[in-house]
Amino acid sequence: MSLRVSTLACLFALGGGLAAWPAAASPGKAGAQPATAETTAVAIDVPQLYAQHCAACHAPNRLGAMGPALLPDNLGRLRKTEAVKVIAEGRTATQMAGFAAQLSKEEIAAIADWIYTPVVPAPRWTEDDVKASRIQHVDPATLSDKPVFDADPLNLFLVVEAGDHHVSVLDGDKLEPIHRFQSRFALHGGPKFAAEGRYVFFGSRDGWITKFDMWNLKVVAEIRAGINTRNVAVSPDGKHVAVANYLPNNLVLLDGELNLIKSIEAKDRDGKTSSRVSAVYDATPRQSFIAALKDVPEVWEISYTKAVEDIPISYIHDYTQREGTFIPGYLNPRRTILAEVLDDFFFTQDYSELMGASREGVGQVVNLDVRKKIANLPLDGMPHLGSGITWAWQDPAAGADARPRTVMASTNLKAGEVTVIDMKTWEVVKRIPTRGPGFFLRSHSNSRYAFVDSMMSPEAKHILQVIDKHTLEVVKEITGEPGKTLAHVEFTRDGRYALASLWEDEGAVIVFDAQTLQEIKRLPMRKPVGKYNVWNKISREEGTSH
Repeated sequence: MSLRVSTLACLFALGGGLAAWPAAASPGKAGAQPATAETTAVAIDVPQLYAQHCAACHAPNRLGAMGPALLPDNLGRLRKTEAVKVIAEGRTATQMAGFAAQLSKEEIAAIADWIYTPVVPAPRWTEDDVKASRIQHVDPATLSDKPVFDADPLNLFLVVEAGDHHVSVLDGDKLEPIHRFQSRFALHGGPKFAAEGRYVFFGSRDGWITKFDMWNLKVVAEIRAGINTRNVAVSPDGKHVAVANYLPNNLVLLDGELNLIKSIEAKDRDGKTSSRVSAVYDATPRQSFIAALKDVPEVWEISYTKAVEDIPISYIHDYTQREGTFIPGYLNPRRTILAEVLDDFFFTQDYSELMGASREGVGQVVNLDVRKKIANLPLDGMPHLGSGITWAWQDPAAGADARPRTVMASTNLKAGEVTVIDMKTWEVVKRIPTRGPGFFLRSHSNSRYAFVDSMMSPEAKHILQVIDKHTLEVVKEITGEPGKTLAHVEFTRDGRYALASLWEDEGAVIVFDAQTLQEIKRLPMRKPVGKYNVWNKISREEGTSH
């Protein structure tokens, strides 16, 4: 069960979060009296119900798997009455199913009571736990310094197959698999490439970070950095790795060999309020990581270059005389204090500014150099800025001599629209109607088109829409089989082909000609939830999320 719309728990999980929960006969009585604190434990076997209906997504110990941890601290923003409603009816913009047909009202109330009860003893994951979990699978000295295959190493794809928890490596020229290996359960947040595409780092929802050598096609090392992890970011040289955790509330920093450097407890400036870390991104031009905090109105920048200024942590009388208290700028958070929480980001190409939004639709533009908000964003519903793309757009109505404008486009998880925003004025250029709420938007600098799904819509999840980036109009629909999800497009290095996912257990990667929009071939896959091209990722290609 996913009890928070903000987590999109079972959808975000790249390890199989879209599977339906198994239907089961309710062990309770339909006509029973409402449960009370005194009767619940006797009348209803709550642990058994949880094991039957919830454990597959949220782990038997409630510490989270493909779904979030169901612990009081994770549910702090959700009233118990709302939790009861979500369990019974499901929740829009997520793959959370309603259980009213399988469970009685009393059973639902009992489960809600139970998940708001602390786990005893309280779950912990210390630095010692992190260090002790590290696994060295291969001696780096035994690895070849050249690719062991003939394919272009910069035009490879990684395909995350959630159906059986594997990852396939595709040759982007021949459009054929060259390797397949088993992954950790419920990969999440997308793989991150480093060292010119040689190494890639995966994060799983249960905190495992995996280092994979693309040239040698081998898992090199692993470490468990947390209990409930959101995503991982990697410096371009592969020497620094950052891990965003929901549980514990911290940001974990590793070196390129997956040894622990330090963990940073996610607390506000005053040290009073703890927060989940909802995401961390690499800002390559700034040589830093940018972290989003879910529960406090701050944005963190953590520099991974030692050539950075120290950070003042008190009032400074005179910077030139260093009259005040400072901490090293290297691997310590530099805080931007805001009025509203931002838990999803999109960056300008030079990473000087970020566009951020909360799950409540509050949008802001933050300048990372002056560390303050510079504009509001007119965003409604639940924008998914993390899947945003940019391109140079020339307004057809402005005439042939008009200067192109850089625009950004984002899907919306609640509304059937793509929002196009001018990145100079921060105004909405157009809201493009779509078939339904969508998750992914993809293009390429060599393509006229952008592909958007409607995978959050039960009625339209099988339809991809193609947007002309010049006219800002939908020009074609690619229709799959009703009831089966068609989503997540990624382009080859040159933009010639667009690969889409038939997001089913017996699914496929479907290859389209990116110009004619005709289907070229299908590669059978086990629920291919994500595809990632090496070149597009390491070059920060404008049509691919970063």
